[in-house]
Amino acid sequence: MSQDGVNKGRRTLLLGTTAALGAVGAGFVAVPFVKSWLPSEKAKAAGAPAKVDISKIEPGAMLVAEWRGKPVYVTRRTPETLGLLESLNGDLKDPLNTNKAQQPAYADNLHRSRDPELIVVLGVCTHLGCAPKYFPEVKPEAFDANWKGGWYCPCHGSKFDLSGRVFNGSPAADNLVIPPYSYESDNVVVVGVDEENA
Repeated sequence: MSQDGVNKGRRTLLLGTTAALGAVGAGFVAVPFVKSWLPSEKAKAAGAPAKVDISKIEPGAMLVAEWRGKPVYVTRRTPETLGLLESLNGDLKDPLNTNKAQQPAYADNLHRSRDPELIVVLGVCTHLGCAPKYFPEVKPEAFDANWKGGWYCPCHGSKFDLSGRVFNGSPAADNLVIPPYSYESDNVVVVGVDEENA
């Protein structure tokens, strides 16, 4: 103890302890702050590829999956509906897929798919983002006596064929979007990843 009554060793110990506790406390405050900059599990999942089991989709049937918070329609077309696609070209706004942003290069064809039998399309109308309803059968419908099957958006009346191409007279200006996708196996489609960019 010094003459003025101050114990310098004790003061040094208290200052060191206070500084150490302050550093630990700052670490506890900093960890959640820095962690908040990282994407959440929900955000990671939203951008993650979606695997779809296609083994049980019968011809003419459609399965709905989700990718990035949007519905994805996976449809197995029948030979009958595939045979009609080319005959519809005169009734469509963009039969040749001139808007290349609407589909990957491997889907820039009449079928708008890797495999003619199976189409993978975002279930979001290109007019105002509604979810079009699926009409698999080639038969007249109340909204169109000449209907050949496809998707119909009940919100504003946009019609799309079974390749997701928009009909003339529809409010939608563009074909339905084909997302990137690939085959993991004969029975599994991976939406969000294609072999070309993997």
